[in-house]
Amino acid sequence: MRIGVIIAPAVLLGALLAGGTAQASAAPAHGGPSSVPSSAPPSVTAREAYLVDATTGTIQLAKRDTRRVPIASLTKVMTAYVVRRQARLDSVVTITKADVRHAVAGGATAAGLRAGERLTVRDLLYALMLPSGADAAHALAQRYGPGTTKFVARMNAAAKSLGLRDTHYANPDGLPSKGYSTARDQAALATAALADPVIATVARTPARKIAKTSVHRAHTWRNTNTLLKDGALGLKTGYTRQAGYCLSFVAVREGHTFVGVLLGERGDAARFATARKLLEWVTGELDAGMTAGAGIT
Repeated sequence: MRIGVIIAPAVLLGALLAGGTAQASAAPAHGGPSSVPSSAPPSVTAREAYLVDATTGTIQLAKRDTRRVPIASLTKVMTAYVVRRQARLDSVVTITKADVRHAVAGGATAAGLRAGERLTVRDLLYALMLPSGADAAHALAQRYGPGTTKFVARMNAAAKSLGLRDTHYANPDGLPSKGYSTARDQAALATAALADPVIATVARTPARKIAKTSVHRAHTWRNTNTLLKDGALGLKTGYTRQAGYCLSFVAVREGHTFVGVLLGERGDAARFATARKLLEWVTGELDAGMTAGAGIT
């Protein structure tokens, strides 16, 4: 099995949003590694799920993939995407008391930031994506909206430009709100986000340490995405009681890039177990197709 960094180009966004070339439940095609799956997918306990071979545009699994639901901290993928289009990586953002209070008051995960610290945008992207810091999300939105209201407007404008017709953001962190998206839209966003080399690097980083300086404390941020241990390239976890356990992930198997989204999963471990089962299944499908294509029986 070969594992490498192969990110689907932006031109595949249209295919992903349109539904790809075939459903996993459709009749098998001519065989080979890019065909419709020939065996049934494993059981998926997530309420909504979507898995697509972004290399071919072939849907491997679709379960309520266009239903609008809350997506928790998967929201932060769009926050990172918007920041990358607004900010220089070496620009410095000062953390305020409001940033810290926002995370505490919302009961959200935080990156341990303190008022008065000054951190670069690059560092705050790690604080945003790895420990899923709502404090980092608030600080970035305040700076690059400027203000949360304008920043959320930028998020929704970006969603529209990407063709995410079933997505609406209400905040930059995914705390309970009237925001929503779909598994299919989040797969398309994952493809667009990981086409950005900075986001791609951040998303696949297991841990980020920054040393103490005169303007900020020492920080260690660990990635909540344990699928990285299985060779995944990212992307993001999320959880609220309203949304359940969520996961968007990208992985390369046998030269094919697979993009998956699980929403409303029943538990933390379950989302990763389901993702692993799906990746094992598609790898088996690819191996079987290659064997058949080579005339080996």
